[in-house]
Amino acid sequence: MTLLSEVEHQKVDQRDDDAFYDAPRFVTHADDAFLDRLTALYDEHTAPGDRVFDAMGSWVSHLPDTSFERVIGHGLNETELAENDRYDEWFCQNLNETQELPLADDSVDVVCCALSVQYLQFPAAVFEEFARVLDEGGHLIVSFSNRMFPTKAVHAWRQASMDERSELVAAYARAGDLSVVDRIAESGAGDPFFAVVARAT
Repeated sequence: MTLLSEVEHQKVDQRDDDAFYDAPRFVTHADDAFLDRLTALYDEHTAPGDRVFDAMGSWVSHLPDTSFERVIGHGLNETELAENDRYDEWFCQNLNETQELPLADDSVDVVCCALSVQYLQFPAAVFEEFARVLDEGGHLIVSFSNRMFPTKAVHAWRQASMDERSELVAAYARAGDLSVVDRIAESGAGDPFFAVVARAT
């Protein structure tokens, strides 16, 4: 399924994403208040023994202090992923080149995608994969703020307001046949906190 038009999925920087992310960046891309809120949201939608897939992750996952059955990491920089002490296993894959995930059907209970959804050029296909690997009743939690690498974010994201970005992520989830169960928009003195939570049926 195609969700973004040819123009909407374009990036300013058309160079290979692998080259852009080749050097590790040991930063969190959001302020502490945002990250604390994200951990609280994860805590609401996870339980001990869950199988968690942290998509488009890095050296820290912001997961709560919960004993999960396993945590699978994914990203574009091996050095960052290897530093993440919550990962039981991890793999590198450019989702703008290959959307199919090397995970079995119904193999995870939670998919997390933090501060990265703006870089997906083929979000419908990726969210279909998120739905495929989620077990029935499992949750997808996508969080974002107003920060980004502007040359790597897709045109549709760059041109949208924060509320429109929330609707865009909800549309991605629906394209993956996931049911949107919550949309969060919180603004304060720091980074605005936005999230879309969806459920596999």
